[in-house]
Amino acid sequence: MDAITLLGLLAGAGTTFGFVPQLVKILRTKSTHDISLWMYVVITTGILLWLIYGVIIGSIPVIAANSVTLVISTAILSLKLKYK
Repeated sequence: MDAITLLGLLAGAGTTFGFVPQLVKILRTKSTHDISLWMYVVITTGILLWLIYGVIIGSIPVIAANSVTLVISTAILSLKLKYK
C-alpha cells in the first residue's frame, strides 16, 4: 500500500467515524429533535454520489469510506424519520 492510499484511508476513517457519536447518542436517547432532517438528506445524497464516483474511478479509499459512511448516515436519517 502506498502512502497516498494510506492517507486516503486515514482521511476516510476520520470523516466516517465522525458520524458514530451522533448515531450512538440517537440510539441511547431515542431522540433526534436536535438534528436537521434536510442536512441528513443532503449529506446522505452527497455520500451516495461520492460512493458512485469512487466506484467509477476505482478508488479503494473513496469506496471504503463512503460505503461505511453511507450506512451510518442512512441509519441516522432513518432514525430521524422514526423518532420524529
